[in-house]
Amino acid sequence: MKLKNILVVVKDIEKSKKFYHDLFGLVPILDNDGNLILTEGLVLQDAKIWKDFLGKSIVAENNASELYFEESEIEAFVQKLERLYPDVKYVNRLMTHSWGQKVVRFYDPDGNLIEVGTPM
Repeated sequence: MKLKNILVVVKDIEKSKKFYHDLFGLVPILDNDGNLILTEGLVLQDAKIWKDFLGKSIVAENNASELYFEESEIEAFVQKLERLYPDVKYVNRLMTHSWGQKVVRFYDPDGNLIEVGTPM
């Protein structure tokens, strides 16, 4: 068995598709009417589909999980993030952990937590 995909719930698939393409270079592989599979195994699912399926409310910024990306040129990434999405909500701006790894944490437009760190 192997893990195939990670799914995040979004209100506007087109807006989220642009966000993940702009920042991470992810591109669509398969569009199944409210379920968009991107490269690297990320799936964007329309919030209405998710809510109807679960029968429960969606809690944005729940801080129970995060998408983690690595970027060796993290300062350039942060500059791109600030240029393209100046209103992004940060959990923490670029910082350096005690073990030397640089990281930045922020939310996507739907409150899904993202961390970008330098390779370890």
